[in-house]
Amino acid sequence: MTPQQARELIEHALAQVAPDADLATLPPDADLRDILELDSLDFLSFVEALSDASGYRIEEDDYPAFSTVAGGAGFLAAHTGTS
Repeated sequence: MTPQQARELIEHALAQVAPDADLATLPPDADLRDILELDSLDFLSFVEALSDASGYRIEEDDYPAFSTVAGGAGFLAAHTGTS
């Protein structure tokens, strides 16, 4: 998966938990929990949706990588291979 494909998956998963968020203006290094006001359940739903969409099991130890779009995209690209 390329970083761009990973970013698209992340944006899709975020849209499921924060449907009113303007993801086009979301800074890649912004803390998602803060900027989108995600509580713990929202964040868990985001990670689960992303895990399902990517086909990669995201473990709890990996959650910090998904605190930003850039971090999550980098993690997925590194762990799912590039194409």
